[in-house]
Amino acid sequence: MNLILLYTSDFIDEQTVAISDRRFHHIRGVHQPEPGEVLKVGLLDGERGSGEVISLTEGEIRLRVTLDRNAPAPLPLKLILALPRPKMMKRTLQTISAMGAKEIYLINSYRVDKSYWSTPLLQPEKIREQLLLGLEQAGDTVMPEVHLRKRFKPFVEDELPAISQDTRALVAHPYHAAPCPAESSVPTTLAIGPEGGFIAYEVEKLNECGFTAIHIGERILRVENAVPVLLARLFPL
Repeated sequence: MNLILLYTSDFIDEQTVAISDRRFHHIRGVHQPEPGEVLKVGLLDGERGSGEVISLTEGEIRLRVTLDRNAPAPLPLKLILALPRPKMMKRTLQTISAMGAKEIYLINSYRVDKSYWSTPLLQPEKIREQLLLGLEQAGDTVMPEVHLRKRFKPFVEDELPAISQDTRALVAHPYHAAPCPAESSVPTTLAIGPEGGFIAYEVEKLNECGFTAIHIGERILRVENAVPVLLARLFPL
């Protein structure tokens, strides 16, 4: 935890927070601060700053908080991601959040097993938990938005043109594709398929929507590895 995320409900007055949940146990077990020490904090969806330890008991820590810095700049990215296997979804969501993506669409694809959509990990509170872990890791405060789309064709035909309008539209595809373009801060919509990639029909539908197929080399990576590689190649981090 490189940043202690604070919630408005933590404040007991304008400058003082009291924390007694998971964050408290992490602070006590890992940071082990003494009164007077200063920790890095940030208000969820707000500014970052510092928190001076006022007191630390067996069940609670109190901090005097000063918030005076903006959150890191987000990636100019709209990420379209075929729903990963539940086993890797936690790590993938944490990575996406840590790297600064703020608008994420989890979509269906031919190679996405139907059972994946029944996983408890898609419950809003479970998604939020992974996104928070990514923010804490990166020292960010702005919560990404995650949208679930269970039908590929209606999403691509009815929603995606508006989502990708006026952006660099790319689909990661290992076959018959152009090399990944150089990093840029230009607004981008990036589609990443499931294990095994999008099928030809899906790539064709994305092409019709203005997406250009790109690859990152001969090696075929798992989704959890392809996501950070692509984001690091496409954007100055």
